[in-house]
Amino acid sequence: MSIDVKYSTVATATGGRDGHAQSEDGRFDVKLSTPKELGGAGGDGTNPEQLFAAGYSACFIGALKVAGQQLKIKVPDDVAVTANVGIGPRAAGGFGITTDLSVSLPGVERDQAQQLVDAAHQICPYSNATRGNVDVGLTLA
Repeated sequence: MSIDVKYSTVATATGGRDGHAQSEDGRFDVKLSTPKELGGAGGDGTNPEQLFAAGYSACFIGALKVAGQQLKIKVPDDVAVTANVGIGPRAAGGFGITTDLSVSLPGVERDQAQQLVDAAHQICPYSNATRGNVDVGLTLA
């Protein structure tokens, strides 16, 4: 597979789930904490699942906008995507994640909204990266 890379970034994590993550340019700088549900102390840091949920949500909105241009359907300024990311042990061993995206497209007719969501799911890099590996649910809010 060949990709014409338009943007690249670098981030480094240290200390694992109870550590720290920072982008090379320093604009992204977060403390990490393991959730109690995964055996950690909780703490005031974020975790990889929250970061994934935020990234997927934002990226999916970008894909909705591209889909809107392609389908000639206006994507409202107040579009919102909420990602619910779960983590747990897999039957085959190791851990896996699940993701459910709830998409709010106020003022867009339901059939057009569904067209946008379906097209965005084909466009979004996160959707393409997870396809076949992560159960992704899509619902219209």
